[in-house]
Amino acid sequence: MNDFGLITGRDPEGVYHPMTDVIHKVLNDITVDDRAVIIGGDSHTRMSKGVAFGADSGTVALALATGEATMPIPKSVKVTFKGTLADHMDFRDVVHATQAQMLKEFGENVFQGNVIEVHIGTLLSDQAFTFTDWTAEMKAKASICISEPDTLIESLEIAKSRIQIMVDKGMDNAKGVLAGLIALANERIAGLRSGEEPTLLPDADAKYEAEFTVDLDIIDEPMIADPDVHNDDPSKRYTHDTIRPLSHYGGTKKVDLGFVGSCMVHKGDMKILAQMLKNIEAQHGAVKFAAPLVVAPPTYNIVDELKAEGDWAILQKYSGFEFDDLAPKAQARTEYENMLYLERPGCNLCMGNQEKAAKGDTVMATSTRLFQGRVVADSAEKKGESLLASTPVVVLSTILGRTPTKEEYAAAATGSKLTSYAPPAA
Repeated sequence: MNDFGLITGRDPEGVYHPMTDVIHKVLNDITVDDRAVIIGGDSHTRMSKGVAFGADSGTVALALATGEATMPIPKSVKVTFKGTLADHMDFRDVVHATQAQMLKEFGENVFQGNVIEVHIGTLLSDQAFTFTDWTAEMKAKASICISEPDTLIESLEIAKSRIQIMVDKGMDNAKGVLAGLIALANERIAGLRSGEEPTLLPDADAKYEAEFTVDLDIIDEPMIADPDVHNDDPSKRYTHDTIRPLSHYGGTKKVDLGFVGSCMVHKGDMKILAQMLKNIEAQHGAVKFAAPLVVAPPTYNIVDELKAEGDWAILQKYSGFEFDDLAPKAQARTEYENMLYLERPGCNLCMGNQEKAAKGDTVMATSTRLFQGRVVADSAEKKGESLLASTPVVVLSTILGRTPTKEEYAAAATGSKLTSYAPPAA
């Protein structure tokens, strides 16, 4: 594969240690053109620059060999935003609220089978990926972000810096693919700044299957995707369509294990985690976990940046375990203490290569998977549950050992601006 011209996670010459990054998160980092058409062999090939489709391995191989792929192009659904996002709300809550508000307005999933054209504009690619990644759970075929020029330029500069880190590690190949991506990013930035090649925009007379506006003003508490394991109708369990406000649980639902990681998080989530732990220590004198918290940053690039910016040292301070690539675990951990585990970059608990939840556990996670048995299996006494939420909700749930109340969450988030986002000007 490396000889063919691909950048691989394992170097044939052993120049760099084997990488375990979430591959579609890396792909989002190294996408350097908002007009690119991308396909990948993972359902979460959903870039926040360009339009990306998940495809079968044969189609991906054919595209690599010929530069072409044949597929039907779905219709589009336009998603815009209005209102103001409260400081204590995470963008993950906006993602879940989008699904809940859409289902309430239309009575059916108008995203299913279509391309979601999301006018997210002022949100950097790193954070916008939280939305585009979730479009797989929205059952859309693909998604495309409509960005504003300054935002896109800043996103491309971040992409360039991360690609350069990979080059510095010796990850470029004989064909100089990574160096070529940096050159392409520079060309795209020049075109944006000159105005000769503006950002991708829909045609003025574009026709949509549906149009939908998300109201940010009514998002006033965290939103959780619940597998609804006890629904009387089995067809409505494990669907991603049951989105519940935090207050639904009344601060009483026991949480056995927390997970912060997967493709749904970005560097900002790790910084939020570090800041929350500092705040908790300042308020209570110490950080004590009532349930285990597993943290797995999605990419090594993010770990490197956190180390350079000082946040990794904060996480080390509060952790009871930190991964070591020179002495990796021989098998997945299945038993835990109530503490913070800093795992090597990688995907969700459902991969089972680093950590596994016990049967019957209630897991609160930032990931995407809630299917029966995927993250946590049922026990003889209890159904396993994987509830999906924002990083702040997961962290607070492991500190408390249960879901926080709306009031507890608001107190913990006081003084924090979790996401800097405002809808693009009309």
